[in-house]
Amino acid sequence: MLSKKTLPLILIAAILVGGSFYAGYQRGTQSPEQFIVKGITNIGDDDVEADFGIFWETWKKIISEHIDGADIDDKSLVYGATRGLVNSLDDQNSVFFPPMDSKKFNEDISGSFGGIGAEIGIRNSQLIIVAPLKNSPAERAGLRSGDKILQVDDEPTDGLDVMEAVKIIRGLVGDEVVLTIMRDSWSGPKEIAIVREVIKIPTLDLDIVDGLAHVRLYSFNEVASNEFRQAILESVFAGAQGIILDLRNNPGGFLEVAVDIAGWFLNRGDVVVTEEFRSGDKEVFRASGNISLEDATVVILVNGGSASASEILAGALRDHKGYKLVGEKTFGKGTVQQVFPLRDGSSVKLTVAHWLLPSGKLIEKNGLEPDFMVEFSEKDVELKNDPQLDKAKEVLREEISKAINS
Repeated sequence: MLSKKTLPLILIAAILVGGSFYAGYQRGTQSPEQFIVKGITNIGDDDVEADFGIFWETWKKIISEHIDGADIDDKSLVYGATRGLVNSLDDQNSVFFPPMDSKKFNEDISGSFGGIGAEIGIRNSQLIIVAPLKNSPAERAGLRSGDKILQVDDEPTDGLDVMEAVKIIRGLVGDEVVLTIMRDSWSGPKEIAIVREVIKIPTLDLDIVDGLAHVRLYSFNEVASNEFRQAILESVFAGAQGIILDLRNNPGGFLEVAVDIAGWFLNRGDVVVTEEFRSGDKEVFRASGNISLEDATVVILVNGGSASASEILAGALRDHKGYKLVGEKTFGKGTVQQVFPLRDGSSVKLTVAHWLLPSGKLIEKNGLEPDFMVEFSEKDVELKNDPQLDKAKEVLREEISKAINS
């Protein structure tokens, strides 16, 4: 996840409403065969132990032997090589961005854009739906967290990174895109047609029933802290006895927002999350809020679409307060990315740190296991049942009873 000092993470960078970046290139020359590419400079780093002659030999063979070699321009070759350099890290969150994509990304972070309204990611080298947004075309089409995207229109997704997939799923508002989807409970893949729309990212819903406040937080965007404060005030005035904090299908957002919301529940100075860099240096983020909900009875809902900031908040509250998690295992997104601008206006996004929960647990690829595992069946979806929310209410009432009798 990115903090504000970098960029909003998974919520913006991977949402299928259109983010992409620009990527830059260096021009250089080196060859054991005296093959010269004009206008390119050497790497100039004595610490690099690699035979760059192989690179330039391959460059020469492409130009001289490939059937389309005479038509490809130098910039395309360098961009492709740089993309391969970053891909060699085998890190789905580190990406090289060409310049046009960067411009589109900057337009998209304004919060309103065209697409299908779903965040995507990669798990086990497979492109998947992390979470459909509320009231989005993706949600209305029936896409669910964990769905595998096998094909977009006629293009297979094998080997695509997230940004490449975003570019082909995006399109003009009103146009249709067909996704070939595979779900674990299906016997075979299905084609799902979705009409692109202008997407508005939702923030929060509040529902108070039978003395229980159901606070559904959809994203950790810049207005989430204020909307959370309003929801809590409404819940207090309504006499709510407990809170269900629903983080299902919440893919993350700003770190500072997660820390701020944690401050409603945790003592000042309590560790919310620790950022650990490759050097071993650490930056600790601590609660500093008003502690108004220190004695609140709380249950947290999570699923496979809960990622990044959602996992940080849920994990910190369970570590410190013992709040129960209900639902399904979370996504497991616990790294920090930073965007580095390159000399020609392009950029590269690289993973620079891990997030550690207060317990010291690494979030990345591990996720959070719920205390009460509850899955959705196809019949639940068809009948619009919510067994996870039902279980959360049951657990919350038990916790309230324990608090009253203690």
